[in-house]
Amino acid sequence: MKAENDQRTGLLYGFGAYGMWGIVPLFWPLLQPAGAIEILAHRMVWSLAVVGLALLALRRWGWMAELLRQPRKLALLVVAAVLVTVNWGVYIWSVNNGAVVEASLGYFINPLVTIALGVLVLGERLRRTQWAAVAIAVAAVLVLAVGYGRPPWISLILAFSFALYGLIKKQLGMGGLESLTAETVIMFLPALGYLLWLGARGQSTFTAQGPGHAALLASAGLVTAIPLVCFGAAAIRVPLSTLGLLQYMAPVFQFGLGVLYFHEAMPPARWAGFSLVWAALSILTWDALRTAHRARAGRLEALPAPLPAPVPAPVPTPVPTPARETA
Repeated sequence: MKAENDQRTGLLYGFGAYGMWGIVPLFWPLLQPAGAIEILAHRMVWSLAVVGLALLALRRWGWMAELLRQPRKLALLVVAAVLVTVNWGVYIWSVNNGAVVEASLGYFINPLVTIALGVLVLGERLRRTQWAAVAIAVAAVLVLAVGYGRPPWISLILAFSFALYGLIKKQLGMGGLESLTAETVIMFLPALGYLLWLGARGQSTFTAQGPGHAALLASAGLVTAIPLVCFGAAAIRVPLSTLGLLQYMAPVFQFGLGVLYFHEAMPPARWAGFSLVWAALSILTWDALRTAHRARAGRLEALPAPLPAPVPAPVPTPVPTPARETA
């Protein structure tokens, strides 16, 4: 029962994380004229402030001393911090430079990259339909490379960085708030140093664009921390394959925003490439649902047959007592 409750809670966290990531392209253009690196640095600094306040309110500090005694976990956290920094920076740059659709492609590809990592790193075995989905995705990348006139580097960097980040979060087994705190602590000093250097050169927009702009830059901490805490909480509660399925939400929203709101071009070659990706994801989803159904049916068949209901013992018929004769 506890495992089922944990998985249900993890699904809710996953829906929340990917739903918020799906609409975040609307936020980053509001921070211009700040550049992508300045926005990224503010994102790191203010994220630490947000999670620090949350830990202070919850009084959850005991894990820090234990973490310092685990060098392997610390090393994994450093790698996770670098990966999420690369992912954040590339994504912010792509949104503010008119590449929302290509960024969304990265998150469409991500479930397939996650499956590939499961094979290469965790030793998982793929079914035929999963191999077919991966092969179609590779063909899609080739078609898109022809359409763009170059490999879709933004998509590939986003897909691989976030898939590796999810894999490391799975291995860490830390709570979402705790792992995000550790990651932002690791990146805090480089980010703060960059902001101070930018201010010393007179190139910072934090104070030059008025209090409204400064407040928006500071709110990047909330925009960053909340979905990442939800994602971290989901990653330790649900299987990696389920996370891959949930991730479809974010790129669907992002793709819709790129085409309908930002009016990015979609020539025929891009439609062809995206159609192949969607075909691969459809096959993958169908296979996952079919496998889950079979596993559920197998568990039901393995359950022991119910014992027959006990037959009630017959109630003895009372023997009437002969009436006593009256004298």
